[in-house]
Parts: sequence; C-alpha cells; structure tokens
Amino acid sequence: MSDPARLHPAAGSLRPGRLLLATEHTAQDRGAERLAFALAREQAQPLMAVMPLASNPEYETVAPQVAAHAEADLAARRDALRADAAAAGAAVHLCVRRGSDPDAEIVAEARDRAAELLVIRRRGKRGLLANLLVGEMVSKVLAHAPCSVLVVPVEGQPWQRGVLACIDHEAVDAEVVRWAVRAAAPRSLPLHLVCVVARDSERASAEAALAVACRTAEAASAGTGVRIAAAVRVGPVHGRIGLATSELDADLIVMGRHGGHLLGRAWIGGVTQKVIGTAPCPVLVAVPAPDSAAMSSSSPVAAPAQAAPDPAPALPPSNTRR
Repeated sequence: MSDPARLHPAAGSLRPGRLLLATEHTAQDRGAERLAFALAREQAQPLMAVMPLASNPEYETVAPQVAAHAEADLAARRDALRADAAAAGAAVHLCVRRGSDPDAEIVAEARDRAAELLVIRRRGKRGLLANLLVGEMVSKVLAHAPCSVLVVPVEGQPWQRGVLACIDHEAVDAEVVRWAVRAAAPRSLPLHLVCVVARDSERASAEAALAVACRTAEAASAGTGVRIAAAVRVGPVHGRIGLATSELDADLIVMGRHGGHLLGRAWIGGVTQKVIGTAPCPVLVAVPAPDSAAMSSSSPVAAPAQAAPDPAPALPPSNTRR
C-alpha cells in the first residue's frame, strides 16, 4: 500500500481497474451506483460491475417460465444500468453471476477481479428484513469480502467535506488510516481521527492509539494538503461516532471490519454494523489485502513501527481544522 500514485491528489483515490460495483439496479442501489460512477469518472476508467442473479437450475427446469421472466427482468435492469452510467459519464463493464447465494457470487467476483474496493448498497428491497440495520446479503458480503467495502445508503453522495477515521484504542488498524488518507487526499479534505472509549479510565490508551494513528496518517499524507486532527470521545461507541460525524461535518466514515480483534471472517463487529446502519453517509470498511494483512491489520498500540506505512517524508505537526 505504499504506491505514491494512490495518495497523490491528482491521481484520484483508487488505481484504475481495482474498483468493483455490486448492484441489482434497484431503488436501494442508487446511492452505491451514484458514488461508483463518480469514482470511475475521477479515475477516467471503465467501471467494473457485478450483478448477481439468484439461480436454481433444478427449479428452473421444472418452471421454465419463471426462469424466462427472471432473464427478461435481468436484461432490462442491465440495460438500464448501462444507460444510467452513460448519463453520468461513466462506462460500465458488467458481469452477471448466477448462483444460489448472491453474496457468494459478489465475493467471488471481487476475488476474481482482484478488486481493491467493492461498492455496495446498505440495504435491499423493502420487506420482511427491511428493519435490519444492514441488509442480510450485504452483511454476508462484508463478513467475507477479500477487499475493503464501501457501503452506501440510498441517499449517499460522493464525499466533499471531510473524512472521519475510527481508531481502536486497543489496536491501531493501519489499513483504516491508509484508506482514510486515500479518501481525503484527492480533494485535500480534513481528516479527523477519532478514538471512542467506553470509560474515562481508558483515555490514556486512546491517546496512545491516536498518537500512533497520527504518525501513520502524517507519513501517508505528506504533500497532499490533508489537514489532520485527532480527538478522544468517551461514551457508547457507535453513538459517539455518529455524534462526531455530525459535529465535525464529515461525510465519509472509515472503520475496521472487526475493530481491534482478530476474529473469524464469518463475523463483522456489532459496532461496525450499528455505525453502517445508522450513518447518514457512506461507510468504508477497511480490509487489509491478503498479502499485507499480517502487517496492516490490528497492529498493537505498543508497537508503532508495525502500524506505520512504508517510509515517507514526515509532515509538520498536525493541523487542526479551523
């Protein structure tokens, strides 16, 4: 993750060919599509997209009319997606994947494409599961994705005001800091590093974690014009993150998939679920690349050398916003 082109403001926030949109082109996908189109325009490259189609060959053999209807609906949604992308100034390279588990097909496509960032909606169609904070399919994608995931509410827009990075006081996830810098750098946006702890007695460990995160961010953002501020908040974690997002006028949240704990990939942290489900803006869930997971995920606060990125020029002392 040390490629300078990924951090330079003129280069955009992503390398070409590494962005993947997962969509069924429903009303709930509009925010994810809008944001993915904007990112594709910025990098001046076609947008890779995957459209999953639930498929059961055995059932379709018994009821071919059902399969025919599904294929016709798929064709209509596929054509509409391409038209919407063209209207937004983006070209789409779309792959349709059929299978019994749409989430598994999305994850497989991200792996096959070596995607660096997967863009997906927050919730799906209205119905029995509509009250879930995060849709069932999206939850499974988040748990198993081989890359970072940008979860976008239907009203989501490209971020323009500021980026908030959630820092774990127990273990600084360098990947969270790197993605936050990459998101802020193209527009030289303010970057807010916020560490929330449940009790005031944990403030010292939060301050130590922020010191590590600040050094990582300063090194990664050298020359980009990103202004860095850091703050400790005390209280219910997801509630304080939401309050900080509003007070700091941030319109992108970056956080880790499991907090500071190295748990199985079949699970996503409850705080992460709550933040994604209630945030008014997109949430980027940072996931280390397979070849860098050992270095960049959950580096102990007591070992700042492991949390820092590859050597880069140091910034002057952190600037606070206003």
